[in-house]
Amino acid sequence: MAHHNPHRTHTAAWISVTVLLVIAVAGTLVVPIYARSTPAFADFPFFYWYQILWVPVVGILTGIAYLIIRPADATGAAEGASVASGASSDDAGLGNTGGAL
Repeated sequence: MAHHNPHRTHTAAWISVTVLLVIAVAGTLVVPIYARSTPAFADFPFFYWYQILWVPVVGILTGIAYLIIRPADATGAAEGASVASGASSDDAGLGNTGGAL
């Protein structure tokens, strides 16, 4: 029997995520791009401020990649699972062990 996963992310989304992450990695690993001291910025050689510039850029690219891959109904599915299991929205996710500590 074959199982059909209706929440599977499309191939185009995975290609987009791959491109974003390759940009993030290649920008810092291709040394000839930044192996020089000019142009300087506030007395910092290009090598240093180029690397520092990539820190927030990689964070942004990774965040975008996560948002692309994350299922659109992840929050709805989590709420539906807690309601189906009999947990109320007040104690969902709070580690309620039924009074046993």
